[in-house]
Amino acid sequence: MCLASSRKDDVKMEHTDGAPSPSTVQPKLDQPPSIKGTNKLYLIAAVLIWLITGSTISSLNKWIFAVYNFKYPLLLSSLHMLTAVLLNYPLLRYGLVKLKDDEVALNTNAKLQVFLLSLTFCSSIAFGNLGLSCVQLSFAQMIYTTTPIFTLVLSKVFLGARPHTLKYTAMIPICLGACFSIIGEVQFDQTGCFYLFASTFLRGLKSIQQSSLLKEERIHSFTLLYLMSIPSFCILFMSAVLFERSVVWEIPQDYDNRLWLFILLSCLGSVLYNLASFCVITLTSAVTIHVLGNLNLVGNLVLSRVLFGSQLTSLSYAGIGLTLAGMFMYHNCNLIEEYFCAKQKSLWSLQQHKSK
Repeated sequence: MCLASSRKDDVKMEHTDGAPSPSTVQPKLDQPPSIKGTNKLYLIAAVLIWLITGSTISSLNKWIFAVYNFKYPLLLSSLHMLTAVLLNYPLLRYGLVKLKDDEVALNTNAKLQVFLLSLTFCSSIAFGNLGLSCVQLSFAQMIYTTTPIFTLVLSKVFLGARPHTLKYTAMIPICLGACFSIIGEVQFDQTGCFYLFASTFLRGLKSIQQSSLLKEERIHSFTLLYLMSIPSFCILFMSAVLFERSVVWEIPQDYDNRLWLFILLSCLGSVLYNLASFCVITLTSAVTIHVLGNLNLVGNLVLSRVLFGSQLTSLSYAGIGLTLAGMFMYHNCNLIEEYFCAKQKSLWSLQQHKSK
């Protein structure tokens, strides 16, 4: 028997409890819309910007923490949110970003969801920066490869998603690849590992919340980033004041003012990264964006090797291969299903011919 068709699964993806049957309404979540012409180019551009800025920000943050001994990860995260507010406010205030009538005013439920997203968002980046200040960039990226697993499970639990069977199967090599890479890491840090896994779980939850707001509530990407950045900045800045005021900044001998340039570039890159991720989620799904995010693995490992001299063992390379294989399986479920169905049909025809 062939595997169940993924088209049926896509129709049933991420519908909320109490909603009409997916067979009678148009699905809103986790079903990629028909992408043609300009929309396809728009998606390609968004994915490229997202991948480039994702690799750049990770390297910039690690450079800030490692080279300049900057011991304020919570403050850096709050500056990311402040930059998003300062850049998005004039765009929205003066109509530089065209909004539809239903994208201007938000109901009470949408406002509450945006606030909850802010809590998840600032927690995820705070834990990520805390973990990045403890471990090598390569180690952090290996743990982040498990994000699709968390997202897939959360989609099933909270949104009733029914992904293709092969998508669950694809999580096996992705998870094994991450485990091999962690075992092969030469600089293991237990505290950093805890921070990074907490960040990974929250990243998956954040994507589910973003997908709901962007697709169900139909909030514009710029509006969502602006609204969530305000409470996120307040939370992160107050956390920095409470937990980082006693930290002594040990200024290295080769300190120079380029640190502030790197911080500015990190803040600007975070805005582009978040906007691009919103666009990708709108056109694809919450799980897909994290599976695509594993492409960042190669770029970050190269940068980690070049900039910070991190070393990879044979297990690490094996982990990379398994992760990429799982990513290929996830994105080609239909092709794999059709191949095995055709092969099974051919064998059945051959057996029927021999029996005659």
